[in-house]
Amino acid sequence: MSLKSSPPECRPNRRDALAALVIAAAALVIALSFYYDNAPAGSASVQVSVSVGGRVEDFSSLSRYAGVHTYSCNGYTLTVSCDGAEVQVVSSTCPGQDCVHTGAVSKAGQSIVCLPARIVIRLTGGAADLTVG
Repeated sequence: MSLKSSPPECRPNRRDALAALVIAAAALVIALSFYYDNAPAGSASVQVSVSVGGRVEDFSSLSRYAGVHTYSCNGYTLTVSCDGAEVQVVSSTCPGQDCVHTGAVSKAGQSIVCLPARIVIRLTGGAADLTVG
């Protein structure tokens, strides 16, 4: 007498449908989180903080910071421009020019740093700042 077992049936059941629904919902939540994390810059919740030599010189909302600002420290001078939606260092007398080459920043959590001048421009607030530890 031989013991033959029949193969299991491979038909979808209710558990499979529930698993597919959970996976689809998770994919939708992830897609929406990417969409809302990339919301247009310049929202009122984004703040600009400028520290010079370790001391905060300016702190305001991104929209209120609009204009051209000049900061000096350690013998170097930076010219910072803001159009209300993004901030950038347009010129600097520091040797490496890394702060100028950083380009414009517009989202919370981004920053521009000039090490020789000891000047840090940091954007804070908004949804991105909640994920930064």
